[in-house]
Amino acid sequence: MNDELTEVLAPYQGQRGALIPVLQRVQNELGYLSEDAVQEIAKFLRISTSEIFGVLTFYAQFRTTPTGKNIVRVCRGTACHVKGGARILSEVQKQLGIQPGETTPDLEYTLETLACIGACALAPTMVINEETHGQMTIKKVAELFVRNAEGD
Repeated sequence: MNDELTEVLAPYQGQRGALIPVLQRVQNELGYLSEDAVQEIAKFLRISTSEIFGVLTFYAQFRTTPTGKNIVRVCRGTACHVKGGARILSEVQKQLGIQPGETTPDLEYTLETLACIGACALAPTMVINEETHGQMTIKKVAELFVRNAEGD
């Protein structure tokens, strides 16, 4: 096991009830929960890997595959839907060449959808990492990804 994982797990040794906080911390450190990480967590907490995978698959917050450096979230809420959110999602999919829940092969982008971003007045909206982009159009989406591809 790598030193980074040992350091994250150390305070929780043998604490079965700490599974979710441990999974959250390990995912924050590693970016996702690999099979190797799950095996190490199981040893530390003295629980089965199948129990851990049961938790991982139940909660949407956990990832078992690497994510991109940039997380793109497209709103599917009512206001965004009414103002063309489906077209925005379609354009993002076209620009990135992936579907929601997927990551580009170069690990640059992960695409997700959300029920509501909470910026309804700016509909349709999307978020890249922590930056909200409102009143999106197909043209704005294309320009945004061209700009990001150029390192801007």
